[in-house]
Amino acid sequence: MKRYIFVTLWVSVLVMASAYGQDLLLNEQEYFEMPGLDVMVFHDYYPEGHQGGVSIILNGERIASNGDLRLEPAPGQWQPVPKLGERRVDSATQTITANLAYPDSSKHLKGFNPIVYPDLQFSYQIRVQAREQSVLISVDLDSPLPEKWIDKVGFNLELFPGLYFGKSYIMDGEQGIFPRQFNGPLAKDSEGIYQAVPLATGKHLAIAPETSDLFTEITGLNRDLELLDGRVHHNNGWFIIRSTVPSGATKNAIQWRVTPHAIPGWKYDPVVHVSQVGYHPAQPKVAVIEIDKRDTFDQTAQLIQIHPDGSETIALKGNPQLWGQFLRYHYAQFDFTAIKEPGMYVIEYDKDRTEPFQISPAVYDRHVWQPTLEYFLPVQMCHMRVQDRYRVWHGLCHMDDALMAPTDSIHFDGYRQGPSTLTEFESGEHVPGLDQGGWHDAGDYDLRVESQAGTVYILSLAYEEFNIDHDETSINQATHLVELHRPDGEPDILQQIEHGVLTILGGYRAMGRLYRGIICPYLRQYVLLGDASTMTDNRVYNPQAIATDLPLYHAYGRKDDRLVFTEENPRRELGVVAGLAAAARVLKAFRPGLAQECLETAEVLYSRVSEDAGSAKLNAAAELYITTGKDQYRTFLQENVNELTRNVNRSARVIGRVAEKIKDDRFNTAVTQAVEEYHREIETQKQENPFGVPYRPNIWGAGWTIQSFGVDQYFLHTRFPNIFSNETMLNALNFVLGVHPGSNIVSFASGVGSNSLLVAYGTNRHEWSFIPGGVGSGTGIIRPDFPELKEWPYFWQQSEYVMGGGGSNFMFLALAAQHLLAKD
Repeated sequence: MKRYIFVTLWVSVLVMASAYGQDLLLNEQEYFEMPGLDVMVFHDYYPEGHQGGVSIILNGERIASNGDLRLEPAPGQWQPVPKLGERRVDSATQTITANLAYPDSSKHLKGFNPIVYPDLQFSYQIRVQAREQSVLISVDLDSPLPEKWIDKVGFNLELFPGLYFGKSYIMDGEQGIFPRQFNGPLAKDSEGIYQAVPLATGKHLAIAPETSDLFTEITGLNRDLELLDGRVHHNNGWFIIRSTVPSGATKNAIQWRVTPHAIPGWKYDPVVHVSQVGYHPAQPKVAVIEIDKRDTFDQTAQLIQIHPDGSETIALKGNPQLWGQFLRYHYAQFDFTAIKEPGMYVIEYDKDRTEPFQISPAVYDRHVWQPTLEYFLPVQMCHMRVQDRYRVWHGLCHMDDALMAPTDSIHFDGYRQGPSTLTEFESGEHVPGLDQGGWHDAGDYDLRVESQAGTVYILSLAYEEFNIDHDETSINQATHLVELHRPDGEPDILQQIEHGVLTILGGYRAMGRLYRGIICPYLRQYVLLGDASTMTDNRVYNPQAIATDLPLYHAYGRKDDRLVFTEENPRRELGVVAGLAAAARVLKAFRPGLAQECLETAEVLYSRVSEDAGSAKLNAAAELYITTGKDQYRTFLQENVNELTRNVNRSARVIGRVAEKIKDDRFNTAVTQAVEEYHREIETQKQENPFGVPYRPNIWGAGWTIQSFGVDQYFLHTRFPNIFSNETMLNALNFVLGVHPGSNIVSFASGVGSNSLLVAYGTNRHEWSFIPGGVGSGTGIIRPDFPELKEWPYFWQQSEYVMGGGGSNFMFLALAAQHLLAKD
């Protein structure tokens, strides 16, 4: 059946013809379009993520973004941004206008505010008009700028560096090569701040004129252009083209003509999406083929088996089944489920040939979930030295954790401390017992309690379901030493669960409550690119012993210790309860004393929550009931069966497991009926895209959400096999492993599969590298319809690793596939 998603048909003949014309015209999605070129105007507004403002997609690649007025030549993540107001689209004049204003007061933070909004308020409009194969960009101010801001406020357009390294630029006789790294010289501006000297200045800029796919021209019609290297203050900066606002200017204060050179008749090349790992013979096998929306499926697809002598034979040949349109592409599906013979295969369609993948009963037995346990989890371990043969991933870190956070403050990463510390500790006082356990969350080196508990929880469920005794890592809590690829005779997964439990219980022992998060106090620390052991001096700060002339590494330490925040948040506490209750079960034989403490702490925390906390309390009660069998938890679940069944999607991991244990016909009937209804919802949502999972794209990649959904599907399939098959769960795994939209055909799991995410936003992102087994957020959306996964180490919305579900949910999902398919 043919489907059309996110498309509204306009009556205008002009608009209907736009996709097929050779000039830029507004299309039904309200951006300018011609073959090979799209110009978006404030569909997105995420300047911190280099996404939004005026954006240009040329020959299938986003080359430029963030076209807007800024107060600095090369702004970074924590600098003033305007507030977006009304956006108007005028098809008669082929113009898009966005109203904006400074300052955006919503960005103000109390206590740790790195964003300094100057005493400047003004409003303005950005107008973008299509002119044949160019766009005219105009900036109108409602009133002139104060004189002290002349030549400071400017229109910036950012060029994506990864495409332009090594390419040329020519500006009015000046020319050069876009440098791989930032180079000087620097010069002081009028405020005494060092800024990058422009790479070039002039009226006309030619960008990569030697290329057929990136060549773009920009002309400053009434102001000079500056070409800047935006990495001067921020490693994640882009190249910037900038013109400043002149004195007294209002209407047409700045005008540019931008001409990106689309390849004549350009079409998006076909892409075949398959799992980069491969398939078990017993599982469904469907390749998704993606083509230009102006193209048709007039080719046959071929599944080709590769033999040991290098020869190839066609195992299956046929016409792909048309699916329809999703986002900006047409899709079809090539079903090769019938092929079960073990071997190495590729699929060919038109110009595209996939990377090799296997069909094998052993497809998940090695190199799939194992890197998460062997690399990612150990590398993320805090309060440890992590060594890997010749390499040290990071030295012993954060042994000075932590100082109590200041009251009435908001951290720049979002942590909030209210009017009280909620403990016996005063602000700035050292809290003992926090120098053990935990995993660094993402690339920030912070410890969020929900990430710690979430990882403990999913690892505990994985051990319980699959009984993993994998041992490749040596972990010594006494010496704070981790050695990769050095077995120590204990299951790695239990040692990782122990490590997560230690940080949670450490906070509870010291404070009588959970911490909200542990994070560095200073922005300069927060943006650290490098070894975690260099963030602090590992010495507890003692203000009574500090003198101004102490050396850097004095025994009493500098005031660089991380801060610990607390909060009143029953739902978050209940999430920790579920994790601790599950950990108590799996640690019982491995670390009996720790297991008992987990259970006791979980029960105390649960008893403190008197308010209605919805699914969070039901999930916590379910895990406590499974662990203890106590009547109080069973009775609570029975009495609240309506709430439990109202939100099956929030209780999918427990609802079947408690139904097995509670022998109550009324309870089980209600649960079964709710699960059947939820199954119908899922089946409907799956029809919205060709990938076989509920998927509604957003700025952030959906990889984490979909693999978490896949874990839920495992528990629903195994407890309700007559309602849920394993197909949707396997589709979720395949989405992460390569069956997702966009031209970057990779496994989101680094180091897993033929082609995977090898430049990721992790703690080693400055190395343009990856951590095996880490799972990135995945393909994001440049609104309204362009899927993107760039090779760039600083896109947290596309390639960030996180704890609490990133790698560990993927690990569970791959184990589930291995476990279930081994039975077939």
